[in-house]
Amino acid sequence: MWGPSIIGFGNYHYKYASGHEGDAPVLAFSPRKAALTLYVYSDTEKSKALLTDLGKFKMSKACIYVKKLADINTDILREICIESIKYISENHECSCRVKN
Repeated sequence: MWGPSIIGFGNYHYKYASGHEGDAPVLAFSPRKAALTLYVYSDTEKSKALLTDLGKFKMSKACIYVKKLADINTDILREICIESIKYISENHECSCRVKN
């Protein structure tokens, strides 16, 4: 659990140029009354392209809001999740990094 209502998977550490830093889940969701909130998006060209085929949703900088799962293409959502894991693994210290 990440806070009282976010179910998260994995973790990574981020640090902004401003010096602000913290920890966040690699992927997460929160079943809220207004919409299911999906913390699965990384701002990559592939992710932007995948959004066009996702279905009916709203979005903030890094969250996708869905009224019901039937409104979206879950195969596309899976690809967005994979792209996000890849991006985080390549750009942050995280639990998702493959150790060789």
